[in-house]
Amino acid sequence: MHRLWVILGFLVAVGLLSAGVWSYGYRQALSQLSDKAEADLELAADRLSTQMQVYQELAVLMANHPALRTLDTPEQKRTAQALLLDVADKTAADNMIYLARNGRVLVAAHPVLRPSMAEHPAFQRAMQGAMGSAHGVQPITGNRTYSYAAPAFGPLGQVGGALMVTADVQDVEQTWRGSTEAVFFIDAEGVVFISNRSDLLFWHRADGQKGLTPPKAEAIDFASVQVGRHELWNLNWGRYLPRRALHLMLDLPVIDMTAEVLVDVAPARRLAGLQAATVAALCLAFGAFLFLATERRRTLAEANLVLESRVARRTHDLTVANAALRREVHERLEAEAALKHAQEELIQAGKLNALGQMSAGISHELNQPLMAIQQFADNGTAFLARGREGKAADNLTRISDMATRMARIIKNLRAFARNESEPMGKVDLVQVIETAIELTDARLRAEGVTMEWQPPDALVFAWGGEVRLVQVFVNLINNAADAMSQQEDRLIRIRINNGRKLAVTVRDIGPGIENTEKLFEPFYTTKAVGSSEGMGLGLSISYGLVQSFGGNIRGTNAATGAMFTVELEYYREDEVA
Repeated sequence: MHRLWVILGFLVAVGLLSAGVWSYGYRQALSQLSDKAEADLELAADRLSTQMQVYQELAVLMANHPALRTLDTPEQKRTAQALLLDVADKTAADNMIYLARNGRVLVAAHPVLRPSMAEHPAFQRAMQGAMGSAHGVQPITGNRTYSYAAPAFGPLGQVGGALMVTADVQDVEQTWRGSTEAVFFIDAEGVVFISNRSDLLFWHRADGQKGLTPPKAEAIDFASVQVGRHELWNLNWGRYLPRRALHLMLDLPVIDMTAEVLVDVAPARRLAGLQAATVAALCLAFGAFLFLATERRRTLAEANLVLESRVARRTHDLTVANAALRREVHERLEAEAALKHAQEELIQAGKLNALGQMSAGISHELNQPLMAIQQFADNGTAFLARGREGKAADNLTRISDMATRMARIIKNLRAFARNESEPMGKVDLVQVIETAIELTDARLRAEGVTMEWQPPDALVFAWGGEVRLVQVFVNLINNAADAMSQQEDRLIRIRINNGRKLAVTVRDIGPGIENTEKLFEPFYTTKAVGSSEGMGLGLSISYGLVQSFGGNIRGTNAATGAMFTVELEYYREDEVA
């Protein structure tokens, strides 16, 4: 029960706070709306006054035109009528009429129904020597017009006539009709004569009345409410007028009218409602959070007692599970270490397998220099005994060249067979390929395989490990030689493409690749079962090595034979650790 009263009190407080925020926000929004409506009303009034002033100035300028001073003959009247018609067409005036002192129409741009306008208020004012103006509705067409009459003075300063310019109010309204706010102009008789809402035309306002009444005086809904310094109208005057509107007025003595505007206050109400709803939502969210936090704390306190009783029972189970997990982690670490060791042994086995295939050729390569060294040493001894030191020196030079060649072969073999992880770094790609060719040269010459290799003119440096890259290309060359073992023509082409991407292609003219999808899978081979040429690990090892350098290797069938492409990364100085 206590919690229920607390909740009800909190909701009442939130409601009062939201109402206060709504009232304050509504008044602030009305002030901003009033400032904008006042500016719009002044703009509309200035626009109307400026447009009407054009016709006023036109009447003054044309009243004393030389063509209007003498209208005695029909020719003079036709000339004056043509002048007034031309000016009326260019200025969009409804009509231009030149009147005598008695109000008789002397000449007009367009025909007029009345031959005399002596009773026209604008003409009567012009006869007094001042600018006259009046507005009204034409009896036949029903068009609303606004007229200016300027006096025409004679040589002695007397008023000799008047020029009346009539403007169609509808043409003036076209420039600002349909704007967002409803603007209307009421004349001295309280009639709406100009408006951008045609529904309000000819409504009237009685003395002491705030609202407007339709011409037929039917019953309409209207109420005026004062909110602070703002006057609000509640009305139901059609779908093109707001139901709740801010009302402002502005006197226009220049045209003897009052400008009024009705601005929809729905945006202000929505803004105030949004502010109040935001405050209410924040308060309710905070209250809900506080309530939930309190309830959660109470629930947690109750649950804590239950949990404490369960902790003791589960502690033993967790201890046993933790011990089992430790054993499993230890076993996984051992398995991972064994897998890494097996991978290293697999790479080393691939190297030794390649060395086994090349052993006969390598023995031949080493045996030939040894026999040559022995022969050159014997010859050198004989030349020295005969006193031919030059010949002896030449033999010693050849012995040195042979020893250098053997040292290079042994160095490459020792580096190739070394079982260690070299660091990644800058690798001379040309030197790597030439080392692989040198290691396989004995076998290729023994099997009659032609090697086409033309190193590029410039040095090419790749990112990787030198020994492992040598192993990759040794495997590719040996595989190419194996693929062509059953045919007479045997050719291997090696090319370096050092364009935007660095790639090396190794191509043969063998039978091609049977299954490119399984090409790099371990233990996949197309050689006969029981063959001593390999177990299908060479390409799998090569694939893993190239991947470790951040490169890629793929095998495809060319027009004749197979082609392996090794893609590598260029060496860059910023990669140096």
